[in-house]
Amino acid sequence: MISISKLLCGLDAESDGLRYDAAEESAVPQITERKQLRPVVVWNTTKRCNLYCDHCYASADTDGAPGELSTAEGKALLDQLADFGVPVVLFSGGEPLVRDDLPELVSHAADRGLRPVLSTNGTLLTEESAATLRDAGLQYAGVSVDGLPERNDAFRGKEGAFDAAIRGIEACLDAGLKTGLRYTITDRNAADLEGVIDLLTDVGVDRFCFYHLDYGGRGKGIVDADLSPAEKRDAVRRLFDLTREYHANGEEIETLLVGNYADAAYLIEYARRELGPEAASRIRTYLERNGGDPAGERIADVDPVGNVHLTQFWQGYSPGNVRDRPFGAIWRDAHNPLLEALYDRDSRLTGRCHECQYRDVCRGGSRLRALTVHEDLFAPDPQCYLTDSEIDSTADANPAD
Repeated sequence: MISISKLLCGLDAESDGLRYDAAEESAVPQITERKQLRPVVVWNTTKRCNLYCDHCYASADTDGAPGELSTAEGKALLDQLADFGVPVVLFSGGEPLVRDDLPELVSHAADRGLRPVLSTNGTLLTEESAATLRDAGLQYAGVSVDGLPERNDAFRGKEGAFDAAIRGIEACLDAGLKTGLRYTITDRNAADLEGVIDLLTDVGVDRFCFYHLDYGGRGKGIVDADLSPAEKRDAVRRLFDLTREYHANGEEIETLLVGNYADAAYLIEYARRELGPEAASRIRTYLERNGGDPAGERIADVDPVGNVHLTQFWQGYSPGNVRDRPFGAIWRDAHNPLLEALYDRDSRLTGRCHECQYRDVCRGGSRLRALTVHEDLFAPDPQCYLTDSEIDSTADANPAD
């Protein structure tokens, strides 16, 4: 994740220590006082979902997967994560709220010192369930809204999904749960960007996570719905501008970008043009600490039946199953050639990525997109939108619009 509000506007956040090793600079309580040494883990608790979204990386459906982890096995997984030192576990799906034991699992995670957070479509959240999850120890709920009502409902395969998600957000806010919006940008909903922010700001949400489309699950089938690199660059610039406008008006909205680390390089270029070289240098230092694309290192996924994945989007490959080996043993397997290659990806990147002056803040972007489009794990990310002059460290440092 790239925190636009932190880097462009100086907004303190609870993740400053985790993400930028900057806990001592922040005025708000921190998730951790030091940069993470272990991955944040997404646990897809079930494949079952009450919606059918076009971009679902988990290919969720109306039925769960055969052999999903039981309550006891889920608690054993959480114990493994706690023993390994994982800082955050994100309960996801499918739709995690279809599991009756979700509050019990959240409570167990909290008791073991994990920070439990939730990724949900929001449509099943009620005042009662939000309060129950809060009392169980849930720290944050991220609710997915992919456009204004008509576009969101078409994307999610159910009329009324938008209104139900808004009711879910309001239930979380009424329960005192920190709540944010998750929004995946495609050519179907890019025009709704400003409208969604305005509407949900009115509802009271002050945290927005904007995701780029990754090419996993059903997302692989709608690659043609992704923005072109030029369109993506324009959407990202609009988000930078909107964030600054909100903060200039006294609204401390936390905004984050997820899924394309070309955004990190472009943020430096944008800051150099809009805020000056000193600000750009400061932002680059933070982004170097952040470490670029986290696949296989600072983000991990466990699917409903216990298979470990290199990110939640990369469901086509697993280095092992937590029923067979502890999570930590799988994640630190020195004999796994793919994990080892990802640790050493900087020296393996080819083409524009190999030559790029921002390789240390991007690390090649999405390896899954490169693999999907080019059938080459270390080819350039097809959704990099940097210009040739921005990539070339010897070029005149005058960023293009």
